Amino acid sequence: MIQLLARLFLSLTGWKSEGARPRARRFVLIAAPHTSNWDLAFLLAFSWFYGIKPSFMAKHSLFRWPMGPVMRLLGGIPIQRHRRGNVVDQMADTLRESEDLALTVPAEGTRSYADHWKSGFYHIARKAEVPIVLSFLDYERKVGGFGPEIVPSGDLRADMKIIRDFYADKKGRYPEQFSPVRLPEEDED
Repeated sequence: MIQLLARLFLSLTGWKSEGARPRARRFVLIAAPHTSNWDLAFLLAFSWFYGIKPSFMAKHSLFRWPMGPVMRLLGGIPIQRHRRGNVVDQMADTLRESEDLALTVPAEGTRSYADHWKSGFYHIARKAEVPIVLSFLDYERKVGGFGPEIVPSGDLRADMKIIRDFYADKKGRYPEQFSPVRLPEEDED
């Protein structure tokens, strides 16, 4: 039923799908470009169209009554920021303990322009030993879907080059707000 609704939404808005459903059952899903509030609606529609239930991180206080059940239904995973340990470790543990989990991470960290992406997605995938799946929305062509699955090799610059090349021709709703596909660690020497 939800796939039918997703198909209807995409058809009515004039969007088409591209790429195959990810093969992995557990993965970190990059959601990019992320330049508009509409990105969430299209990400959910494409995920549901492909039969994927995406999950996302949110602070644990959002999971209290009355919003808790809604947040969980939508795929929310509570993060305890005050707990000892960090979010990367918490999410890597969650991925390792799950049979099926598409952990969605907007790598840009904001809908506005930033100098670089946040690197949490890479470190979570590497620690959990799961692939990174590249999802995209190309507003110029009105196409969305999934690209390659990348298993982090530990060679951050080489892995990021693959990711950069994939997103090079993707246009967000507001292209000028799409942050450079670059991690701060790439500039360290």
